[in-house]
Amino acid sequence: MKQLDMRGKACPMPVIETKKVLEEVKKAEEITVLVDNEIAVQNLTKLAGHEGMNVSSEKHSDKEYAVVFTPGDGAAAEAGEAQAPAEVKVEDGIAKGRVVVIASDKMGEPDEELGKILIKGFIYAVSRQEALPETMLFYNGGAKLTAEGSESLEDLKYMAEQGVEILTCGTCLKHLGMEDKLQVGAVSNMYEIVEKMTGAALLVRP
Repeated sequence: MKQLDMRGKACPMPVIETKKVLEEVKKAEEITVLVDNEIAVQNLTKLAGHEGMNVSSEKHSDKEYAVVFTPGDGAAAEAGEAQAPAEVKVEDGIAKGRVVVIASDKMGEPDEELGKILIKGFIYAVSRQEALPETMLFYNGGAKLTAEGSESLEDLKYMAEQGVEILTCGTCLKHLGMEDKLQVGAVSNMYEIVEKMTGAALLVRP
């Protein structure tokens, strides 16, 4: 039996790390995941259903829950696995035609602090997908995420190394006073951004 301690880890890390372990053991072993909140328990329970695993959970204290995955018949996994849309072809781990568009350094409204936590989690989750997007476009406040000081640089640099094209609006960088602060990818222009968006097979927006 394997045990994974995800206490103190922000969403979506418990799900991503658990999924990684499930793949390593080919869903044939029992895995106990420790988390510190009920939302994580719910997310892991949902993951178990997608992966065709049996699941149970137990509350040890207000800050400790144990979620136990045991091998199932695998039927739900086949039905629940995320697959690229038919028009998106995956080559060398890159989903051709899939474009992620990020126009802000926050995700959702109105809480700014929460929005920044969510966009960081979104980019991390994108970087851990089996098929990475072909292109990521950053403009307006989103340009801050590819520049010096961004908490998402490690994930973005990882994706760039895997072949993801990362483009940031040059006008936006100039307006924000970040012309010389770009840390990953290349500077782009609105014509190229529009070209990438209109030619996309699938646009993803947080």
